[in-house]
Amino acid sequence: MNESARALLAHAAHPDAPDSVLFARLIGARVESGDLLLLGLDAAALSRLIGRHFPGAKIDRPPGAMLWSAHWPFVRDLRGLLMWHDRTATRHRQDALCLAAIISAASLRPDHLWRDLGLARRDDVTDMLGRHYPDLIARNVANLRWKKFLAQEVAHARGEAPTCAPGCPGCEDYAFCYPDNR
Repeated sequence: MNESARALLAHAAHPDAPDSVLFARLIGARVESGDLLLLGLDAAALSRLIGRHFPGAKIDRPPGAMLWSAHWPFVRDLRGLLMWHDRTATRHRQDALCLAAIISAASLRPDHLWRDLGLARRDDVTDMLGRHYPDLIARNVANLRWKKFLAQEVAHARGEAPTCAPGCPGCEDYAFCYPDNR
């Protein structure tokens, strides 16, 4: 856990709550890299999220709005898919919306989902997805990488042939995940 995440947790109302730790890590990673915009939350949503989990914590430079992308329909559909499957959404709807937005925005970036989220390893993503979307991840019987699996689930929900997430073509393992697309 980086310094920014620890600073957020120092303000946490419930520092041991899994989602407080998760949001501290997700936000802290973007603070450390100086790219809060890539979190996928506007300044108001980020401020509310911090207020719910880390009262009194401040972010020096809140993000603006993400730039338009031709991939917004994918992001919107992934966010909707995640919300549909989030088992915590009835109790913590605003947190569920924030997490779905963060994961969806990460799908635009060209690396493994765990790196795009600023997490330490793939298992961190597995734990997060298992806590929020257990029915969805149970369908990953082929043990696909998470970004690839989520992209396939979006395509399936749309009634389309499986395709990669928008960020996948820039990943170092693109040829491994999509050998037919070389």
